[in-house]
Amino acid sequence: MAETIKKILIAEDEPDMRGILASMIESAGYNVVQAEDGERALNLSIKEKPDLILLDLSMPKLNGFEVLEKLRYDPVGSTIPVVILSNLGQDKEVAKGKALGAVDYLIKSNVHLTDILDKIGKYIITKPEM
Repeated sequence: MAETIKKILIAEDEPDMRGILASMIESAGYNVVQAEDGERALNLSIKEKPDLILLDLSMPKLNGFEVLEKLRYDPVGSTIPVVILSNLGQDKEVAKGKALGAVDYLIKSNVHLTDILDKIGKYIITKPEM
């Protein structure tokens, strides 16, 4: 029986960044769902049930903290690993993200694209077959 391809939700309001991430993640063998704002990210999280969410904090409609907080109160959303990927990197923001249940916190300016793929592989139970 073939392994199910894992699904990643990218919640990022910056179109270029979202496109780069989507292209890289898809080329690694994952399915990608994209959300351009927090409200859509929350709705897609519940509807699509992704295996992992890459979540920006600075987004329109709902910010990443609000999305994360609402996800944790939903039976489906509460089980999805969330990796915050943001330009906000102060200690208080990192602490808040982790307190709200993020499994990891990456600062965009300090992370390479390959590091993001490594984190996805770490937090998804099984990697897709290449």
